[in-house]
Amino acid sequence: MAQEGTRTDSLTDRKRRRAKEAIRQAALELFNERGFDAVSVTDIAERAEVGRTSFFRYFGDKQEVLFADPEDTEEAVDRARVPSEPIGSSMAAALTAARRLVVGYVERITADPGAYDRHQRLVSAQPELYARSLVKQRSYADRLATQLKDWGADPPVARQAAEIGLACFYAGQAMADDDPRILARHVGSAFDRLVS
Repeated sequence: MAQEGTRTDSLTDRKRRRAKEAIRQAALELFNERGFDAVSVTDIAERAEVGRTSFFRYFGDKQEVLFADPEDTEEAVDRARVPSEPIGSSMAAALTAARRLVVGYVERITADPGAYDRHQRLVSAQPELYARSLVKQRSYADRLATQLKDWGADPPVARQAAEIGLACFYAGQAMADDDPRILARHVGSAFDRLVS
């Protein structure tokens, strides 16, 4: 894992990231203009000014584009502050680390409130997209558990803290009525109530 400030990007890496982000942005614009079902992979490729082959180099299908994280999301987890001591069997330490990661993630995905709202409306309007969203959220819980284990949490503690983290995300969404301007605060409050 590269540390912040030490990452060196080649021209190829920068071009790859720009192409992937162009495809992602084009797809989101088209989905919002026309609706998810009315947009084809060809439409997305044309709007992004790439070929269909380039589209499939980065994404398996148009659903995957909708659920792709911006490039910096996974890197932010890599840069997250490592706990000063291994978590071990301490649920309190695991929840503190999980809170930092989950709230930080929510802050990133809600940084553009309009984009968050548009995404949520698209997902809510299509049962197949809603189902895919739930699968994606499960993968976040798995990644969170892995990160906690990497930070020294015992596997059962890491898994339980990750599941609690996902529950705090859901509780925060409900309490904030999924308003991106206050979502991170409500997710943080859900974690805070665990120890009060």
